[in-house]
Amino acid sequence: MNRAKSEPKNGSMQATVIAEMRRRIIKGDIDPGAPLSEFALAEEFGVSRTPVREALKQLQTEGLVEIRPRVGTFVTTPSRREITELFVMKELIEGAAARLLAQRGRVPEIDKLEQNLREADEAVARDDRERYAELVQEFHDLLIAGADNSKLEAHYRMLMNQLAYSRLVNTSLSQPGRALQSDREHHIVLELILEKDGDSAEHVMREHVRASRRALLAGLPISGPNEKFGKASS
Repeated sequence: MNRAKSEPKNGSMQATVIAEMRRRIIKGDIDPGAPLSEFALAEEFGVSRTPVREALKQLQTEGLVEIRPRVGTFVTTPSRREITELFVMKELIEGAAARLLAQRGRVPEIDKLEQNLREADEAVARDDRERYAELVQEFHDLLIAGADNSKLEAHYRMLMNQLAYSRLVNTSLSQPGRALQSDREHHIVLELILEKDGDSAEHVMREHVRASRRALLAGLPISGPNEKFGKASS
């Protein structure tokens, strides 16, 4: 009886640890490459090490942490090659999303995208890079939501977690002129979606993602293709 009661509790705590650790890693609250202590996390969350251990295993499947047997657990630090490969997938997914949204007509996400761009224009005009970075993520999230395809969205969420995108977008936007150019590219994508030109919307969206990737890689430390991206690049 007691065991039956403890299992749901452990499952609930495990979910809590997963959600909070995922949030911290994606937001960049924990540096790439940082060690994660099962003992310290168990103490912090007030649980045994079992739900923490299972939570870390789940985060490993999502590409957010790396568990090295007999060494420890660390926040994943993607290499330049891995970032490039992930951005190739991002390009494919977001290009498809732009095409799908263009086929749907005037759905609620369109109004939200228009409001997003109005706020983005203001953020760029006052050189508020932090706010613009938030709006960039919102724009892409709205695009995916507007595609109305649950399978595409599931793959996108997993990809964004592996990229820990908020850690990277600021590096991309740090390149001179990139914020203004990014804002213009978003406008063109939405214009094509409103015109229901799916082919062009997909093409321009894919080029936008490629441009973001180039800006990001230009902002990373010079290294070999397999050298890991760490704190110095954030």
